[in-house]
Amino acid sequence: MQHSHPVVSASPAAEALQARLRPGENVRAALEVDLDTHLRFSSGVLQLTDQRLLAAEPDGSFQEWLLTPALRLLLSDHAGVGLLELTDGKGRLALWRFTMRANLQAQRFQDAFNTRGEPVRAQSDEPELCPSCQAVLPEDSEECPSCARELHTPPSTWVLLRLWRFARPYQGQLLLGFLLMMGATGATLVSPYLTMPLMDKVLIPFQQGQQIDPSLVVLYLSGLLGAAIVSWVLGWAKTYILALVSERIAADLRTTTFEHLMGLSLEYFGSKRTGDLMSRIGSETDRISVFLSLHALDFITDCLMLGMITVILFSTNPWLALATLVPLPFIAWMIHMVRDRLRTGFEKIDRVWGEVTSVLADTIPGIRVVKAFAQERREAQRFKQANDHNLEVNDRLNKTWSLFSPTVALLTEIGLLVVWAFGIYLIAHSQITVGTLTAFLAYIGRFYGRLDSMSRIVSVTQKAAAGAKRIFDILDHQSNVPEPTNPVKLDRVEGAITLQDIGFRYGNRTVIRDLNLQIKPGEMIGLVGHSGSGKSTLVNLICRFYDVTEGAIKVDGVDLRRFRLSDFRRHIGLVLQEPFLFFGTIAENIAYGKPDATREEIVAAARAAHAHEFILRLPQGYDSLVGERGQGLSGGERQRISIARALLIDPRILIMDEATSAVDTETEKEIQKALDNLVRGRTTIAIAHRLSTLRKADRLVVMDRGEIVEVGPHDELIAKQGAYWRLWEAQARRVDQEAEEAVVIVPPNANAHTANA
Repeated sequence: MQHSHPVVSASPAAEALQARLRPGENVRAALEVDLDTHLRFSSGVLQLTDQRLLAAEPDGSFQEWLLTPALRLLLSDHAGVGLLELTDGKGRLALWRFTMRANLQAQRFQDAFNTRGEPVRAQSDEPELCPSCQAVLPEDSEECPSCARELHTPPSTWVLLRLWRFARPYQGQLLLGFLLMMGATGATLVSPYLTMPLMDKVLIPFQQGQQIDPSLVVLYLSGLLGAAIVSWVLGWAKTYILALVSERIAADLRTTTFEHLMGLSLEYFGSKRTGDLMSRIGSETDRISVFLSLHALDFITDCLMLGMITVILFSTNPWLALATLVPLPFIAWMIHMVRDRLRTGFEKIDRVWGEVTSVLADTIPGIRVVKAFAQERREAQRFKQANDHNLEVNDRLNKTWSLFSPTVALLTEIGLLVVWAFGIYLIAHSQITVGTLTAFLAYIGRFYGRLDSMSRIVSVTQKAAAGAKRIFDILDHQSNVPEPTNPVKLDRVEGAITLQDIGFRYGNRTVIRDLNLQIKPGEMIGLVGHSGSGKSTLVNLICRFYDVTEGAIKVDGVDLRRFRLSDFRRHIGLVLQEPFLFFGTIAENIAYGKPDATREEIVAAARAAHAHEFILRLPQGYDSLVGERGQGLSGGERQRISIARALLIDPRILIMDEATSAVDTETEKEIQKALDNLVRGRTTIAIAHRLSTLRKADRLVVMDRGEIVEVGPHDELIAKQGAYWRLWEAQARRVDQEAEEAVVIVPPNANAHTANA
């Protein structure tokens, strides 16, 4: 039988390859390539079968190669383009290009090619395919392991024990709460026990014609009232104490998680969505708090209650007690069967809910762009799809849970009927009294009620376990920019920077290779090059947002990795292309890097950044509130505030990444004046879109494909007519062309109209 397992899509190229399959030929993997030889977008498809490698090329042609031991498939990438090369040991047979969007599927394809000798698993039915990469999904799974960004393992209930790390500081209060819980539980068991003498010594003798002893009735009723009051007081005290403790545990968990998150490198945040992280720190910790304060408390109370009731029942009548336990094995079996489904289901629900919050986190901050492009309906539809997915996953889990709870209730009712029947039999044979059966039924009602409550706790326990796992996924993640074990003390920085044979890779993509550069203290370096040449990556490495994978970056002769991160970054000023302002006053934003700065220092920094004048024109001056991300200010005003923020900390090393590329010419002049004040006496590394803004640099460093191709002053590089000269000429021609296109051509009759006017 012919199989067509991993088909890429229903495109004509894919259908054409399917038609070329031989009878009995199985497809092992498929890959869509989306670039042609000229790096233009075009669709092509590769299919690996157990016999051949088939290719529908972007130009419409078809090729095939029999799978021989000499064939090799090499995967690489360069400047954002993936390369897949087929060789036979003598030379290249074919080369395919694709964008990095398909890089993960290309790795899968290469893995399948390298294991091509292994047999294909026969399947009788068409397999379910991943909608994104068209890989075969595992059985009983809706998630493709190839497309998943992180490994989603089902949460174990044991993960909740790790919360003891946060509960340890409150162990005294927890012990007190436990003792109060035992007392409250014991007090609630007094009333059923007192029903036996009430029935046997008061009510039944009264029915038989005897007089009621008032003192005996008062004694028993006083015992019932006293037990109820004691139970209420102890229950209130233990609930209050444990609720306070659980809230503090959740608060400590939130604080610790956020502090750990702040210590992770930028690489971690690049692979996570803001809404998902917000959901973990917010709703997951709230769920854990509710579990600790209510459900965990209920679970422990239920266990105590069941244990005490069991002892009382067996001490009263062992045979009737055994009849009470008849439903227990069936309920335990059901809990075991349902638990696995619940723990995987709730973990999936948490991730889907993270998708919903991610849509909110994407859309609300970008509402101006949404409205500018009239995409409100599209974003509403995107939210609806995420919400519908959340509803679908919840509905699937509720099918299991809706069957479980009524079944447990049915089993407990059956158990109660068994006790009634057996109790009547024992009374008929004069082995127990009516009062004993009445007390048994009262205890059994509580026993089965607690049993049903415990079965329901399975659900909330798995929810809490799923939330705890997502929290500990953050806490267990180690930053790939670690703090040194024995840091070098850094009191003062001169500003000498040495880049020594450095290399850096994003995943399997090489961005910087074999780069060497010496920067003197107080020198201004301009980084130029085409987009993707590695300029921004280089300054990220100097700031140690990432660590080099090869070589070393040294400041004043000491490797960056030997400094404490906070000590080193205190000496770095960063001015970005898109300045980020926090919600708050302008003074608070300027003093962000130095919270204890005086108002005089803040004003001095604003004056040096040429921001003082426009700040005074605002309604509350330096105390004026700026909107989220500084939406109440223009781009140039935000940039000058960010320059003032950098000036205030008086850094020895200054990084400027396209600081003037997003503003008009007049604003650029104002910003340039501020930058002149900022760079004076500091080691400066500047990236600029307009090459003319770097003419004041001591040296220009020209980068291409992660390497330095030229270094020197502007005039010297122009005279060499090399890479920098070509960039300069290309930009000059573009400026001239834009100027010509901006000229307004006046119609012939325009002068006449003007004269008449």
